[in-house]
Amino acid sequence: MAKSRLALGLDIGSSSVKLVQLRDAKRGYILEAFGVAPLPPEAIVDGALMNSTAIVEAIRQLVSQYKLKNKEVAIGVSGHSVIIKKISMPRMTQEELEESIQWEAEQYIPFDVKDVNIDVQILTPPDVDTGTGQMDVLLVAAKKDMINDYTSVVAEAGLVPVVVDVDAFAVQNAFEVNYELPRNETIVLVNAGASVVNINVLANGLTTFTRDVTMGGNQFTEEIQKQLNVSYDEAEKLKVGGDASQDSDSVVPQEVERVIQGVADQMAGEIQRSLDFYTATAADSHIARLYLSGGTAKIPALFKVIEQRVGVPVEILNPFKGVEIDNRKFDPNYVMDIAPSAAVAIGLALRRSNER
Repeated sequence: MAKSRLALGLDIGSSSVKLVQLRDAKRGYILEAFGVAPLPPEAIVDGALMNSTAIVEAIRQLVSQYKLKNKEVAIGVSGHSVIIKKISMPRMTQEELEESIQWEAEQYIPFDVKDVNIDVQILTPPDVDTGTGQMDVLLVAAKKDMINDYTSVVAEAGLVPVVVDVDAFAVQNAFEVNYELPRNETIVLVNAGASVVNINVLANGLTTFTRDVTMGGNQFTEEIQKQLNVSYDEAEKLKVGGDASQDSDSVVPQEVERVIQGVADQMAGEIQRSLDFYTATAADSHIARLYLSGGTAKIPALFKVIEQRVGVPVEILNPFKGVEIDNRKFDPNYVMDIAPSAAVAIGLALRRSNER
């Protein structure tokens, strides 16, 4: 089967739309296009598209900015409408599994099976005999109406959606092409976006636990706005350590830090609880390292608090680490600055139209 070309990675996040186009090269990948278009607040709430017009506009703007010929895109979904479960089933082939999962899925998902799209992947390698006649299967279900919402804004922007992925797995794809995947260690990928934190635990190179926590960078902005009585835009600037404008000189940096520290504590606590739950259920649960990505990874306090709470070394994930970037085409400082928030988009841009 001929390698089909790479899809455009289109990450429709709740604060911005990010687009990445990669090109295959002998030694990996070359960055062809990378753009970010901000979305107005409340354009996406809890994964639901509230302001489709703004989203379509943002996508069109990115596509025209790079005059992209490729119209095939991969998009990602996450949050309440996506269920990811690791289940145990009798040994069978992928074909048999796909037939039987429709009947099996009902007991694992809280939605009506008719309302969801289901996908499955066998985790247990075929040459590994578990001795139980069982195999581990990853079951993913996503609500059809949510997928339809996302695919229709993409279509309206003049693109063709060919792959719908899950944000947590897109980050995993981005991780795998840039870092050596530790075969005999457990690592955690945490992608902290504006409204959702995706947690994905990989043991021996395979997903063993995932969870989406509904909180993110927006919480920092909202708390700064509320407690320090500043506008949304001021709060956004203060959040990432920028200076607020002159008229709000009543804002004391220590105050901002206190607010940020408080929210970072809450978020780190949620991550810690998820990982405690995982370690309580896993046999070999020593976590070696945590990689943090997403726009919220840029908040310095978060990095430190997670390291303290979870008690493992934390590293900021660089999804461009193994990607060739032409410095004449892209400003290297800008790319590095925004890198953590590009993890999902890069992971999506690694997908091909004819693959599972």
